[in-house]
Amino acid sequence: MKQDYTHITVILDRTGSMESIRDDTIGGFNAFLKSQKDAPGTATMTLVQFDSQDPYEIIHRFKTIDQVPELTRATFVPRASTPLLDALGRGINDLEESISKLAKDDSPSRILFVVVTDGQENASKEFRKNQIEKMIKEKTEKNDWQFVFLSADIAAIGDAKALGMRSDAMLHFQKSSSGSANAWASLAKQTSNYRAAAKPTFSFDEQDRKHPDDPKKQKS
Repeated sequence: MKQDYTHITVILDRTGSMESIRDDTIGGFNAFLKSQKDAPGTATMTLVQFDSQDPYEIIHRFKTIDQVPELTRATFVPRASTPLLDALGRGINDLEESISKLAKDDSPSRILFVVVTDGQENASKEFRKNQIEKMIKEKTEKNDWQFVFLSADIAAIGDAKALGMRSDAMLHFQKSSSGSANAWASLAKQTSNYRAAAKPTFSFDEQDRKHPDDPKKQKS
């Protein structure tokens, strides 16, 4: 494995309810992208957008981070409903297959699997919750994948926790311009920290947690 090589998969919700923060999502992603282009080390990115019209649209697959273009209003168009489980399941399988095709010495030493959404599952047809829970558990425990979940819906945060994602790698943000910007900025900061091996796992800290409904503030 390449010790300074991180692969970042971003599963981005582009369902109809994202329209109210469309420009904020575009701006936040672009700022995140720039931060990772500026960070030291090697990185590649897979970007997937999902909705019920296309549950898994691959925009870029394992593209060198410097070659990933910014999002625009032409390339991020909210529509339809939320097949979140299908996007997760296909994303995990796709990433696993892509990594299996790499020589061991060319494989990333760190894997970030980032999901950004504003709502709950309501349209999946291929995968069920118990399947996704098993897949996340296997990839977390056996392959040290870091699953990161950002959502404007507190119920979706609870669903992600039930699937086995760690609370300290989840961030609930307000569905507003500032809320979206803060969430993407926190993602950028902690991704850079993780890539630099500043900590063994990806996690958000107290400075990232601006919203009272964040899962770290919930009673266990």
